[in-house]
Amino acid sequence: MFRLDNKIALVTGSSRGIGRGIALALAKAGADIVVNYAGNAEAAEETASLIREMGRKALVVQADVGEEEQVDIMFDKIKNEFGRLDILVNNAGTSQDKDIFAMDKSDWDRIIKTNLTSGMLCSKRAMEMMREQNFGRIIFISSVVGERGALYGHIHYAATKSGQIGITKTLARTGAPYNITVNAIAPGFIATELFLQTHGEEEMKKLAASVPLGIGSLEDVGYAAVYLASDEARYVTGATLDVNGGNNFR
Repeated sequence: MFRLDNKIALVTGSSRGIGRGIALALAKAGADIVVNYAGNAEAAEETASLIREMGRKALVVQADVGEEEQVDIMFDKIKNEFGRLDILVNNAGTSQDKDIFAMDKSDWDRIIKTNLTSGMLCSKRAMEMMREQNFGRIIFISSVVGERGALYGHIHYAATKSGQIGITKTLARTGAPYNITVNAIAPGFIATELFLQTHGEEEMKKLAASVPLGIGSLEDVGYAAVYLASDEARYVTGATLDVNGGNNFR
């Protein structure tokens, strides 16, 4: 069950963190992976190396997925290399510790572009390929803040994560006639290197104590992505799968 053999998957922002965790989980389930990164080539090659050690193919592509021209070049490379794309995981994203009083329009534009515009651009190109195949799986990596808002500040981040859920529901209807499912995953507190850097060990312990199942792992999100990408999830579309350890805010 939940095998992805002979499938081609693109995971945006997969050089590290949750993106890397998803890429490795998909590869473990049998998929060949397109590793997308914006700036850290060394980390992207590390991800690709881990994928190849599993006996899977890995294509590393640098692209700012918020830029249409770079997205087009990336998808052309995917088509030339593999001839198809079965799975797209819109994972690329970033945040910024500013509230509405501290931020300006350039802050807003940057987060919207990186987190939201990127998903639209990649989904458009992916759905064009998937429509021809009459098959596809698209997954957005949203967040619990997309469902209940950020606790303090981060208005632009919360807006993008809510927007991803809206896109998911809409594209699910668009893709259904072509056997394309579109779903979202809303992680809670997940142990990543960036999370540790921004919160510190003591704060992470406090956060873990507030969650019934504690802080989640990269594998927890990766396994959810494998399920949504699998044939077993063929009748699941327009859904948001909460991966938050029981830390429900809705």
